[in-house]
Amino acid sequence: MNYPKLPKECTSLLCKYLTPQVFDALKDKKTSNGFTLEQTINSGVKNIDSGIGVYAGDEESYMTFSALFDPIIKEYHGFDTSDTHQSNLNPDDLNAPNPDPKGEYIVSTRIRVGRNVDAMPLGPAISKEQRDEVEARVVEGLSTLKGELAGSYTPLLGMSKEVQESLIKDHFLFKEGDRFLDAVGLNRNWPEGRGIYHNSDKTFLVWVNEEDQLRIISMQQGGDIKEVFTRLVTAIKSIESEVTFAYNDHLGYITSCPTNLGTAMRASVHIALPKLAKDMDAFKTITDKYHLQIRGIHGEHSQSEGGVYDISNRRRLGITEVEAVQDMYDGVVALIEAEKAL
Repeated sequence: MNYPKLPKECTSLLCKYLTPQVFDALKDKKTSNGFTLEQTINSGVKNIDSGIGVYAGDEESYMTFSALFDPIIKEYHGFDTSDTHQSNLNPDDLNAPNPDPKGEYIVSTRIRVGRNVDAMPLGPAISKEQRDEVEARVVEGLSTLKGELAGSYTPLLGMSKEVQESLIKDHFLFKEGDRFLDAVGLNRNWPEGRGIYHNSDKTFLVWVNEEDQLRIISMQQGGDIKEVFTRLVTAIKSIESEVTFAYNDHLGYITSCPTNLGTAMRASVHIALPKLAKDMDAFKTITDKYHLQIRGIHGEHSQSEGGVYDISNRRRLGITEVEAVQDMYDGVVALIEAEKAL
């Protein structure tokens, strides 16, 4: 493999940190699962509009290719090689009474985490047999869910058109075809070994073997952020009674994309701020203060519709889950106050 020709206009962190020296030091290395530098960087080389451009094939990738991952993690998370990550999933430590009890601003709340099974390769390096084994183990973990979390698991393979369309309409189902994931091998053997679990109220779901092996999601209409967080934590603890998740004291929960390391959490609301949206500088001043990200309602790179925005925590590594949700909550309170003042 030769040093890739990266165009001058490329602004990804891969393009910034993959110097010829780093490339030469890493090009012949591979992890014990056989994951190589070429696989690590392929998504960013093929998609020069990537923001990051690198993926890990296993927990070992972060050590084997540390000369590339460490500066990317430092720039994205402000997190150093000597830092340690702390987890806190105790809802009692979250101070978050509903900031919008009348439902005038917050349309819905959604909190999700990524998880991967300990001692297994991540999606980019996993074999078909290992992916099927992960699915079987996760389904066993999901069978522990009781009460409002009780529901059913549907494999993507053989899923009827009607069920698919209904789940896509509810913004529940993930789809094949993401070019960033495709370039790192995450779409191999599609749709085998993948599936979706949801409870009957559709306030809780789990994606199995999409970008990470589990994407655990709690959500509901309105702004009761603490209720959404509490449901998520209850589910994580129940699944964890059967499935051990990949975690280390430096990087926290291990994920295939380095942006999700640490808490692997995205806590978000869809919120209507039509007046504030007319002054994006004032809007961004508030979101920057609380370390929040502004997106359109259909996720990254999408536009707002009717003054409704997706607001979520930006920080994931080096802070606890409670702190990540508290960031989002405090920022949302400030955004509602600013909207009211206008």
